[in-house]
Parts: sequence; C-alpha cells; structure tokens
Amino acid sequence: MSDPLARLRRATLRREEAGLRRRLRPRGPDFDGLIDLASNDYLGLSRDPRLVEGAVRAAREWGTGSTGSRLVTGTTELHEELDRRLAAFTGTPAGLVFSSGFLANLGAVTALAGPGTLVVSDQVNHASIVDACRLSRARVVISPHRDVAAVEEALARREEEHALVVTDAVFSVDGDLAPLRELHAAARRHGALLVVDEAHALGVVGEYGQGAAHAAGLAGEPDVVLTLTLSKSLASQGGAVLGAPEVIETLVDVGRSFIFDTGLAPAAAGAALAALDVLAAEPELPARARRQARRIRDMAAGLGLATTPGSPDAAVVPVVLGDPHAAVRAADICFEHGARVGCFRPPSVPPGRACLRLTARASLTEAELTVLEGALQKVRAETGP
Repeated sequence: MSDPLARLRRATLRREEAGLRRRLRPRGPDFDGLIDLASNDYLGLSRDPRLVEGAVRAAREWGTGSTGSRLVTGTTELHEELDRRLAAFTGTPAGLVFSSGFLANLGAVTALAGPGTLVVSDQVNHASIVDACRLSRARVVISPHRDVAAVEEALARREEEHALVVTDAVFSVDGDLAPLRELHAAARRHGALLVVDEAHALGVVGEYGQGAAHAAGLAGEPDVVLTLTLSKSLASQGGAVLGAPEVIETLVDVGRSFIFDTGLAPAAAGAALAALDVLAAEPELPARARRQARRIRDMAAGLGLATTPGSPDAAVVPVVLGDPHAAVRAADICFEHGARVGCFRPPSVPPGRACLRLTARASLTEAELTVLEGALQKVRAETGP
C-alpha cells in the first residue's frame, strides 16, 4: 500500500523549489516593533479605543457568540442595526451581514446565478469571487482585466436568459479601480446585474469613503449589488451584501453561505458599528489614507522600483519584482529594516508578477514613512536595475 501523504510531501517540495511556500509568521500585539505596511487596516482603526469599547460593550451585552445561524438565534438587534447602517452608508436600499467577506461573495454569486445564467468575471478578481463562480453552476466567462468591450461582447453573444457581471471595485494586489460606470452601462444594455466587491474600496474610495460604486454615481441602482468586508477599513470582521430588497430576500431564502453559517459574533458587529461612527466623526480619514498611498507610490517610483503608474486609486501600492524568490527576499529585507510588508506570489498573482504589496494607513507617521524609505532603498540596492 502506498503512502497517502507522499504526494503531499512531493508537492510541498516543488513549491519550495519554486519559491511558493507559505509560512505563518505570528506577530505580537505591536507588530513586533515593526511598521505595519502589510495589513488591510487602511484607516488605522484596529486598535482605536472607540472600536475596542464597541466590541467590549457588545460582548458584555450579547455574549461571546451569536449562538446560531442568523435564521435561528444568530440575528440580534446589533445585526439588524448593522444591516441598516451599512446600507445607509453606501446608499443602498437594504443590507445583510455575513460572518465573512468571503462568504458574502459566495452567497451573492451562487444565489443570483445558477444554471441558465452567464457570469462574466474579471481575470484578476479575488479568490472568493473565483470560487463563487465555480460553485454557481453557471457558465462563466473570464474577461481580460478591466476590458469593458470584452464584457459587452460576452453579454451580447450569450444564449442564457440571465447574466451577472462580477468585479472587484479595487483590485486587491495592484490597487487599481474597476471602470464601474462603463461596466454598469454594458450590464444595463444587456439586462445583467452588476455585482461589485467593495472590500478594498469601502472606507477609502470616495469623499467620505462610501465606496467605489457610490463615487461612480451608482448608489441605489436596482441592478447593482454590492459585497464588502468589515475586516479592512472598518477594522472588524465579517462581510455583507447590499442591494435591492429583492436581492436580500433571495439571499435569506436560498443563500447557502448565509443560511448554514453561524451569525457574526456580537463583538465584531459592535466594532463595525463603532467604526462607522468614527467615519462619520472624522470624514477626512479616507482622503488621508489615499494621500499616504500616493506618497508611498511616489517613494517607490522615485527609487526606480516598478510600481503602478500615476496615483493609486485606493490604499494599495504594489512593487513588482517578478520572480517569487526575489519577492520573498525583498520582503525579508523590509522585515530586517523595520517594515512588515505583504509578499504576493502565484497563484495569488499571475506568473512573473510576484510583488511586494504595500498598504497605506491614514495613521502613518512621517517617522514610519522614513523607515519604509530606508527599507525600500535596501531592496533597490539588492535587486539592482
């Protein structure tokens, strides 16, 4: 009888040789004294006392867990308030909170698609959208990145009665913005729903951080569905789907990742509600995060590192190294010089696009930016021209 784990060891060895091994690197509560340029805490609220108090207050009142699925005992008054507040903040008619952003995407796409539906998905959409498309049992067309003409062609040539166009609002590695107005116009011409994942846009894009769809003038459109996460700008955990009442009713009835999952913990709901209060009280935070992203981008470009052209659309700034081994070494150099940064390699990015992913925070200080500049200078010196 063969060893059933031998194939796993061989696959691990191949990943090691290709520079694609992933390892957990636990951190302390203060990021081990390193500057945080890796997390998605775009507004710097994860340690904000107001959010901590919101979480603690909710836990004291409602307990540590929601005790069941939202259809049984897992919907508290906090959850209903968060449903309403997220919808109001983004300008949508109704909302439904899930226990993660990943599950929100799974729920939205699988419930709104299915046999007899075409789903058109951007080539570099997040893995949660990719998996949702696979599970939807719909026919899926992968469109080239930000290619509205290709989306329109797929919609025009379809034989299915129904269609969804699915896209990230801000793409999670390169940080570029989807052409939402043009995608919406194409979807509307062909009777399709537009599903927009606002994960990296909420709290950052738009004057008050209300997201990319709101900034594009699409808030409240009946044929636009939003998904989002609470774990980035809102510094909590969980996700949501926002849209027309018919969309929310459908998810409550048939959304498997909603029906069969335990509701969001009350502490997470309390923290997210507190984050919305902070955004209302400090409306300058989104612009501050974008401004710091521009400074990081200009810093990287000024050192001759390959990064995005022009100003970042949100808070994500990539530094492209190409080779996975080079990207890992660059991340280690940053770590050694005081900065914790993201390191993205295939399959998270296409072959040849391994990169550092630098994330701005509204709360970044001049001293922290100086440390980052020193780290990037060392990366540039080692990687060469």
